[in-house]
Amino acid sequence: MSSLHHRHLAVSPEWLALYYRHPLELTHGEGRHVWDADGNRYLDFFGGILTTMTAHALPEVTKAVSEQAARIIHSSTLYLNRPMIELAERVASLSGIPDARVFFTTSGTEANDTALLLATTYRRSNQILAMRNSYHGRSFSAVSITGNNAWSPTSLSPLQTLYVHGGVRTRGPYAHLSDEEFTAACVADLEDLLGHTRAPAALIAEPIQGVGGFTSPPDGLYGAFREVLNRHGVLWISDEVQTGWGRSGEHFWGWQAHAQNGPPDILTFAKGIGNGMSIGGVVARAEVMNCLDANSISTFGGSPVTMAAGLANLSYLLEHDLQGNARRVGGLLIERLRAIGATSERVREVRGRGLMIGVELVKPGTDEADPAAAAAVLEAAREGGLLIGKGGGHNTSVLRIAPPLSLAIPEAEEGAEILADALREVG
Repeated sequence: MSSLHHRHLAVSPEWLALYYRHPLELTHGEGRHVWDADGNRYLDFFGGILTTMTAHALPEVTKAVSEQAARIIHSSTLYLNRPMIELAERVASLSGIPDARVFFTTSGTEANDTALLLATTYRRSNQILAMRNSYHGRSFSAVSITGNNAWSPTSLSPLQTLYVHGGVRTRGPYAHLSDEEFTAACVADLEDLLGHTRAPAALIAEPIQGVGGFTSPPDGLYGAFREVLNRHGVLWISDEVQTGWGRSGEHFWGWQAHAQNGPPDILTFAKGIGNGMSIGGVVARAEVMNCLDANSISTFGGSPVTMAAGLANLSYLLEHDLQGNARRVGGLLIERLRAIGATSERVREVRGRGLMIGVELVKPGTDEADPAAAAAVLEAAREGGLLIGKGGGHNTSVLRIAPPLSLAIPEAEEGAEILADALREVG
């Protein structure tokens, strides 16, 4: 055990997870690569949990942060803040929500917490619909709507949560159905559920479930849900913390794959917009955002420095068409990984969109999740010079692959080959 690891254990909670038997200390990064304290270089296919969205040490972002820090680092939302207003204007325009208002937070957890506050206040209900296998953050309210027991440490809750079918396409009671039948069955389940309960405030859903292993329903499912929700006056919150900003390649926001009945009432975002800086936020139409009847501020949300980083990062993303790059390079990478998976009895499914890809592992010859194999592949990939993540529902047996959106084709090929070697090594 390294001395730094020993010091970490002496002062950190036991539940603060670390990857790897011998945890890494990352010291610096550039582009799609990072280096550890021993000088080892890694191709980064996880980006600090999908947060380094464009590239490590992106000059445009570091310059914006440095210049803003030299002017003023902090002021709070009690004062007019030009970078915050400019970023809010851009996010509101991109959101697709009419008459949008934007509130900045410091994380996705806080963004979802704010969305729940808005929805329950607007609807005068503390009942929330959430998806099975979901994850929405680590706060008391966010944990209470998380449908993944590995990340839900308490059953105590300020909310009454009811869980809906549909977030996982290839497991569960409807897995055998066609896409059209699957959607119809999930809609019928939602209709039935609403017939047995008091009027909920909102449905919160990740268009592609992140911690749950990059699972998603057929396109249009949440749009079909929206038709039912509208009849009952229930709001739709789209949790775009991991799916936003073009990561899926096909769409700028995950909700756009389910847009037949319009945009969500509330959209939450975080992670990639700051490229490592602490930015989260909520977008909602004005009548929903303005429903609170008490004062509120954010001490650190909308910080001039983080807003400057977000503006520079978003400009780079749009000017360099990183959504298009995610579609092109991600499409190549997922096909390469499917070809690799076809040669391994451990790979049950390779799924995802753009640069958001999950590789689900099982015990050979069965449909049983194999978290030990996932952990072993994670270790072997690291030894080969590749950093990936893991997740999943009932068991953590999905390899999560989410490189920066500027990933080049040779880097995609290199990463796929390292992962193929890791799978062969595990057997």
